[in-house]
Amino acid sequence: MKTTDKEWDVEKGLPRGVAAGLSGGGDDDDDDDDHHLGGCNPNALKADNCCDNAVTEVIDGVHGKQQQQQRIGGGDDSKSTTGGGGSGGGRVRGVVCAAVKVIVVAAAFTVTCAFVWYTMGLPFLLQVVVVATIAFVASGGYKFVYLVYRTAPRDLRALFRYYYFLYTAKKLGKKNWTVADVFKHKVVKNTPHKVLFVFEDKEWTALQVEEYSNKVANVMLDRGFKKGDVVGLLMENRPEFVGIWLGMSKVGIVSALINYNQRMVSLVHSIKVANCTSLIYGAELSSNIDDIKGELDNDIKLFKFSSTTPPVNDGTYLNHFLDKASPSAPNPPEKPGYNDKLLYIYTSGTTGYPKAAIITNVRYIFIAGAYAYQVGLKYSDRFYTPMPLYHTAAGIMCIGQSLLYGCTTVIRKKFSASGYFQDISKYNCTAAQYIGEMCRYILATPPKADDTNHKLRIIFGNGLKPQIWKEFVSRFNVPRVAEFYGSTEGNANIANTDNTFGAIGFVSRLIPSIYPISIIRVNPETCEPIRNADGLCTRCNPGEPGVIVGKIISTNPSRQFLGYVNNEESKKKIVRDVFDKGDAAFLSGDLLVSDEWGYLYFKDRTGDTFRWKGENVSTAEVEGVVSNIAGYRDCVVYGVEVPNSEGRAGMAAIVDKDNTLDVSTLSDGLQKALPSYARPLFIRKLNEVEMTGTYKLKKLDLQKDGYDIDRIKDQVYYCNSKGIYQELTIEAYTDIISGKIRL
Repeated sequence: MKTTDKEWDVEKGLPRGVAAGLSGGGDDDDDDDDHHLGGCNPNALKADNCCDNAVTEVIDGVHGKQQQQQRIGGGDDSKSTTGGGGSGGGRVRGVVCAAVKVIVVAAAFTVTCAFVWYTMGLPFLLQVVVVATIAFVASGGYKFVYLVYRTAPRDLRALFRYYYFLYTAKKLGKKNWTVADVFKHKVVKNTPHKVLFVFEDKEWTALQVEEYSNKVANVMLDRGFKKGDVVGLLMENRPEFVGIWLGMSKVGIVSALINYNQRMVSLVHSIKVANCTSLIYGAELSSNIDDIKGELDNDIKLFKFSSTTPPVNDGTYLNHFLDKASPSAPNPPEKPGYNDKLLYIYTSGTTGYPKAAIITNVRYIFIAGAYAYQVGLKYSDRFYTPMPLYHTAAGIMCIGQSLLYGCTTVIRKKFSASGYFQDISKYNCTAAQYIGEMCRYILATPPKADDTNHKLRIIFGNGLKPQIWKEFVSRFNVPRVAEFYGSTEGNANIANTDNTFGAIGFVSRLIPSIYPISIIRVNPETCEPIRNADGLCTRCNPGEPGVIVGKIISTNPSRQFLGYVNNEESKKKIVRDVFDKGDAAFLSGDLLVSDEWGYLYFKDRTGDTFRWKGENVSTAEVEGVVSNIAGYRDCVVYGVEVPNSEGRAGMAAIVDKDNTLDVSTLSDGLQKALPSYARPLFIRKLNEVEMTGTYKLKKLDLQKDGYDIDRIKDQVYYCNSKGIYQELTIEAYTDIISGKIRL
């Protein structure tokens, strides 16, 4: 879908024609609600949008041995520019694509006419052609022909890649291979000395990762762990993080990957909700564990891991056991298999504390593999990720390329805006991960040579807003952006595979049943589906916002919904009687909108979750912490927009009729109890309280007020750069709006 600057409505996050259909047109304002939009180089669109190069690989296993390596996602690896309308090669490809489509349509029409002529005679054929042409034009049927012309190449290409991946994954299923088995038999066996991980200038080969993970497996066996046990893993980014969970998976141990930013109540919850019998944590996080030891079960086993030489006589360090362990393959009494649990990855839903989503071996393979096939990642790619490895994006979509296909991944301990392209240039990376917030921080850095002195051919991630998209790819000379949409636990996962600006993916308008996800009408405040007279859900029309759902098919790994460790939480994400009585679908809770070609665009989040600093924040959890610290006062937490920021910042409205709330004490308590991304950046002291009939604060009314001191009579505070709340004055409010004060 070609989209020029004038055709794109930034405010509504939609192509101009779709936006006009929603509200009779739009303006060019840049202040919108969308925080999950992404896109690709508009100039690359001219070359790649219609059709890409054919897949000319012969692949064994998941990817296996590559007999001929060619870019799956189309085009070549040459750098594209952003100001010249594409290269000569791009224009040639565009002409060839158009010619191929015309030839295919003409051939199909010719064959059909020949068949009718042969069976019914020429006079009958002429009558049919005349009548059909008149009826077709009168009914607007020509639009369908154009729809086929515009979308058939995209759909067929995606269909081929999807089914080819299913074929390779099915072969693994027949062998009952786990992720560790694929790594051993495909990666280590074929390329034992290839560098798999690079971290702080230290390289890890495939064989070294295999032997390290074997040591971990043997240690756990010696310590009495067995298949089905759950061990929490709380560590900062480093290759050992991957080696530890990979090693435990060889025994059948499920690793619960805990967010290392959590502390106090939320950390205790994450450990307990996964039923962890043991916890391995980085020595740098010891103080966080010391704070909660009294809240943990007495029989939980605690192991420290140190990145440096640990104290000799301290038996709590895992390092000592690993030094003595055998690097040979473990021999567990019960071997794990293809469908067994591999990881628990935490995700914030619409309510409550972090939920432990179930990741099986097959789901790990599907998340990493299907995305790689669809967007055209290569065996030769060198990946760069500064994102936390406990998340699906880095831990599966990026690390999975190393474990399943032998790609090299450069891991950074923590994200650095100034170091992002510097690292990419230094380590010759060709593929890099992002989230929208990161891109904004990177753009804010001073220009330097490393901005364009790199070999990057693709970045992939989610949340790149159209307001900064063009500037980002232009300044940093990014040839291609592969935006995706999905959730750890969900089955409604899509990707932008053809450089369509602003789209997070697509659903075929011609063969939607192939990948059954839909956008249904819901109440935007409650996320409850709007049903017809038959009690079934109703699909949204193009340009009409709704919630994306994915049909659940238990026999298809790509359509399964494994849910959370807590079955009650899993039930909340399932909607039944969707399009047929008795069917079921995963309810994402995100508002999306499609255009007439089937491309999908993110609109907003529903429910009580907002996204800030690349993390989903559950308001219910934050409300509980704020209320306790504020002396059990009534409070409500919600997300508010901040100019020039991705997502929504947290704001807490606290009942304080007698003006006795100590904001300083509140500030200190929140810094200790909540990770930085979950702390409210604004505090509103409510002198007058308006509640619903069920004694709940009216969140939507408060959210509409935001922190606009022109319409709020209450005292409002904001969190300054030192993490301290100070009163929001007119001057400070103006500086926040103008961007002078950055939050």
